[in-house]
Amino acid sequence: MSARTATAADRQDTAADLLPTATPRRTARAVVELVGPHRRLALVTVAVFVAESLVGLVGPLALGRIVDAVQQHRGDHPVVVASGVLLAAVLAQAVLTALGLRLTARVGETALARLRERVIASAFALPAQRVEQVGAGDLAARIGDDATLVAGALRNVLPNVAGAALTIGFTVLGLTALDWRFALAGLCALPIQIVTLRWYLRTSGPLYAAQRIAGGERTRQILESLSGVDTVRAFRLTERQTARVADRSAAAMDYALRAVTLRSRFFGRLNSAEFTGLGLILCVGYWLVHSGHAGVGEATAAALLFVRLFDPVNILLGLAATAQEAAAGLARLVGAADLGAADATATAPAPARPGCAAPDPADPDPANSATVDPDTVQAPAGVARGSVSGPDGLARLTAVPAPRAAEAECPVEAVDVRHAYVEGRPVLHGVTLRLAPGEQVTLVGTTGAGKSTLARIVAGVHPPTAGRVTVGARGRAGRPAVLLLDQDTHVFAGTVADNLLLARPDADEAALEAALDMAGALAWVRALPQELATRIGAGGAALTPVQAQQLALARLALADPPVAVLDESAAEAGSEGARTLEAAARTVLAGRTALVVAHRLGQAAAADRVVVLEDGRIVEEGPHDDLVAAGGHYAELWSAWSARAAVPPGA
Repeated sequence: MSARTATAADRQDTAADLLPTATPRRTARAVVELVGPHRRLALVTVAVFVAESLVGLVGPLALGRIVDAVQQHRGDHPVVVASGVLLAAVLAQAVLTALGLRLTARVGETALARLRERVIASAFALPAQRVEQVGAGDLAARIGDDATLVAGALRNVLPNVAGAALTIGFTVLGLTALDWRFALAGLCALPIQIVTLRWYLRTSGPLYAAQRIAGGERTRQILESLSGVDTVRAFRLTERQTARVADRSAAAMDYALRAVTLRSRFFGRLNSAEFTGLGLILCVGYWLVHSGHAGVGEATAAALLFVRLFDPVNILLGLAATAQEAAAGLARLVGAADLGAADATATAPAPARPGCAAPDPADPDPANSATVDPDTVQAPAGVARGSVSGPDGLARLTAVPAPRAAEAECPVEAVDVRHAYVEGRPVLHGVTLRLAPGEQVTLVGTTGAGKSTLARIVAGVHPPTAGRVTVGARGRAGRPAVLLLDQDTHVFAGTVADNLLLARPDADEAALEAALDMAGALAWVRALPQELATRIGAGGAALTPVQAQQLALARLALADPPVAVLDESAAEAGSEGARTLEAAARTVLAGRTALVVAHRLGQAAAADRVVVLEDGRIVEEGPHDDLVAAGGHYAELWSAWSARAAVPPGA
C-alpha cells in the first residue's frame, strides 16, 4: 500500500470515529428554527435595507445630472441642486446603513446566543461513552472553531446578503429606467458569473467539509497529546506524538491552501465578468450618445451605476465561500446536537423492577444521573428539591440530599449485566451484584477486569448492553441520587466556595466548612490567603491532586447522596496522599450505600464486602478476612500487595 493510500485509509478510519454531520436539509431546518423567533425584527431590518438601497441610486443619477448641467452650460443652479441632493443621499444612506447594521446585530446576536446554548446543552447531553469514543478534540473543534465560524456568518451574511441583493435589483431597474440597452449590456456579465458560481459551489462544498474535519482531527490530536504528556514522556513517545500532530497539521494546512487557491481563482473569474460588463456599457453609451438617443450625463450615470454593482456582486457571490464554510460548520454542530438527543433516546434503560429506579442515561447530564421523587422523599430544611447528578461528586442541579432515615432503604442491584464498548468485544459477562442498604462494597481486580465499567454502569454513566441496574427503595416510586467521584477530578475556575456551592447552592459558610472538615480539607483551606474566597483553578492557586480530590469529597458530602460510587479516586495521590484520601472517604461515605473501585487493597480491608472481578466476571466475593483465609484469587492479590506495601520507599 502506498503512503498516499495509507494516509487516505487512515483519514477514513479517523472520520468514522468522529461525531456525525447533519444533512443539508436538516441544516437548513436548523437555520429556520434559529432565526424563526425573530421574524418581525428581521422584516424591519429588510425594510431598512430596501430604503438604503433605493437611496443609494440617487448618487449616480445626481452625478449624471451634474455632468449634463456642466456639458450643456445650464448655469450654477442645477449643479447646486444636484450637489445638495447628492449630499443628502449620502447622509441618508449612512444613517440607514448604521440602523440596518444595528438591527441585524440584534437579530444575529440573539440567534447566536440561542445557538451557543443549544450547542453547549447538546454537548452535555452526549453520553459519556460517545464522548470518550471520539475524544474531546472533535467536540472542542465544533464548539470552538465551528461555532465561531457560524457566529461570524450570522453577524455578516444576513446584512450583506440583504444589502447586496437589494442593491443589485434596484441598480438593474435604474439602468433599465435610463435605457433598456444599458441594462442589456450589463446583464451580459451574468452568464459568466453564473458559470463561475456554479463551478465554485460544486468545488468548494466538499473541500470546506474536508477542511473542517481535518481541523477537528488536528485539535483532537493536540489535546490528546497534551493531556497525556506524562505518559508520552515516560514511554519516550515524544517524537511519535509530534509526528502525528505534524501529520494532522499538514493535512489541515493542505486543505487551507487549497481553499485559498480556489477563492483566488473564483474572484479572478468574477473580475473578468465585471470588466466585460463595464466595457459593453461604455460601448453602448458611446453609441447612444453618438446617435442622439442619450446624453453624456445618462451614459455617465449608467457607467457609475454598473461600477456600483461591483462590490455588492462580489459580496453576494463571495459570501458563497463564507456560506459554504459556515454550512459545513453548522452541519457539524447540528449533527452533534441531534446526536445528543438521539443517543439519549436510544440508550434509555430497560424498565426497572417495581419500587426501584434505574440510573437514567437520557438525563441532560447522563453521568451518574438519578432523581428523587419530591412526593416521597422529604428534603431537609433549607434545601430545594431537584435532581442531583454529575461527575466528581458534583451536583449539577439543585442538591437534594436524602434524609439519613431514608438511606437505610437504598439498595443497589445489577442483574445479569453485560457490556461491550465495541460490538463483539464484551467487557462484562453476566455480572449480578446487589448492595444492601448502607453497605460499602469494594471492587478489586487486575487492570482490564471491568471494575470501572461496572462502577460507571451503576452510576448511570453507561447504559448496560444487556441486563438491568436498579438503584432505589422498595415500595417507593422515586429514585435516590447517585454521585460518581473518580480520579479525573476537575477544579473549576473560581473560589473555593464557588467549587463547593455547585453541589449545594444554598449552603452557608458553616455548611461549607463542615463538608471540608469531613473531607479533611478544612486545615489547608483555612491556610489559603482568603480561605473560602481564594481563587483556584485556571488563573488561581494550584491544588495538589490530593487537595483536588478532597474538594470533590467535600462536594459529595454537601450533596449528601444516599448512594456514592468512587472509581479509584486515590489513584493519582501517591501512597501518603492515598491514605489521607482513604480516611476522608471513610468519613464522607459513612451511612451511605457505596461502591468503591479500589486502587489500593488497603481500602478493601475496611469494606463490608469485597467483590473480585476478573475478565468481566465475579470470581469471588465476601468479607476481606474470609477471602484471605480462603486462599483464592483475592488472597493472591492481597499477598502480593502486602509484600509491596511492606517495602520501605527507596529500599
